Amino acid sequence: MQKLLLTALLVCAAHAAHAADAGKIIFVAGTARAGEVTAREGASVQEGQMLSTGGDGFIYVKTIDSGLFILRPNTRARIVTYRIDQKNPANTRIKLELLSGVARSKSGEAVKLARQNFRFNTPVAAIGVRGTDFTVFTDDDTSRVAVISGGVVVSGFTGACRPEGGGPCEGAASRELSAAQRGRLVQVRRGQAAPQLMESSPLSPDQVSPPRGDEPLVKNGIGAVSAQASVGVEAMKNSGLNSAIEKLATANPVPIPAPMPGVESPVISPPVLTPPVVEVPPVIDVAPVLPERTAIWGRWQPAMNRYASIDLSEERKRNELLALSGYFALFRSPGKDYVAPNNGSVGFSLRGSEAIVTTEYGFGNVVAAPATLSNGILTVDFGERSFTTRMDVTTASDVVRVGADGIVKGDGRMYGNASEGRHGVLNVQGILTNERGGSAAYIFDGRLDDKRTVNGAATWR
Repeated sequence: MQKLLLTALLVCAAHAAHAADAGKIIFVAGTARAGEVTAREGASVQEGQMLSTGGDGFIYVKTIDSGLFILRPNTRARIVTYRIDQKNPANTRIKLELLSGVARSKSGEAVKLARQNFRFNTPVAAIGVRGTDFTVFTDDDTSRVAVISGGVVVSGFTGACRPEGGGPCEGAASRELSAAQRGRLVQVRRGQAAPQLMESSPLSPDQVSPPRGDEPLVKNGIGAVSAQASVGVEAMKNSGLNSAIEKLATANPVPIPAPMPGVESPVISPPVLTPPVVEVPPVIDVAPVLPERTAIWGRWQPAMNRYASIDLSEERKRNELLALSGYFALFRSPGKDYVAPNNGSVGFSLRGSEAIVTTEYGFGNVVAAPATLSNGILTVDFGERSFTTRMDVTTASDVVRVGADGIVKGDGRMYGNASEGRHGVLNVQGILTNERGGSAAYIFDGRLDDKRTVNGAATWR
């Protein structure tokens, strides 16, 4: 009996330790989940609990040491460990993990006292801090880090730097970035010997997935001001203007002369004027005819000694950037909004595509080669708000069948379920349009096997 009681106590203690609170959700917008349930404000976030957002989702988490962990749309992340020892900060252990998407981390008080024990992992990089506020974008093969305040040290998972480790990975294969280096970011690609320091725009996480206007402000002197600040300034301007107008209206009023005593003021009746009758034709509002919105995709990075097919900066001036994935970008032109039907289904055939297969041979040796797509299908079920797509990827040595399933939003946006590194399963970001009576386009990435990944784009009609 005593053994059973002891065993039960140990199990409860282990469960309590595993389920320790790491923070609390202070804001939720759009589609967002915490574990298996819908995320809600005020809910506790436990160590190891998966947080995820949809295409319109945001989650703000306040950590137990008053830090911030913010997930922007299409993001999956978790707080792996958040153990704080206030009496002995050397025993503090904190680890965050971003699996995909864009997240922001603002160090809390415990992190500032134990920076050597803080780690922020992505699928390809380890990030340590210098008492910091930073944003990160990642997919399975590329991570980019931008600093808002303080500094970071970034390393790929090479040599002694392993995902299961703790604290920053420092050494010859790491790169540091501080807020003083304005307009720069650090990029890590799978298999790279060392991270790359590069110009940020338009690759910065804040460009790929901009913050909401109500995201907490950062006083860093770099111009990072949210919409809240702008609204506050305009409100103060209007308040001052209204006050000045009120003073002018009430200062030095023109006196009204008093009538002379004993003298009656004559009553003068104004002449009665009959205005002419003018027939005014009715005003008919004619709404401007907007063109149908179209999907545009292209390769914005050079590959295999080929120039990029689009200029990302110039394209963003003309069209709306919907998604970036590896070498490829997806845009939507201005025009009439697409509205998805409430029922029915439609099938599309593959009409145009480009794909690149990257093979990792180890020790930083990465080779990219072209691939072709064929036997493609894309089926959209509007009643279920879902889609299914399948196709063959033909490389120089074999043919691999790949595919994805996902959701369709009311505006035609398509989001594939996360592949999580599974072979043959793609991450998909796309859009439906009314072009040519009905079209679709998406960009994708996924893993073919342990060494090869595929990245590309496709048009469907």
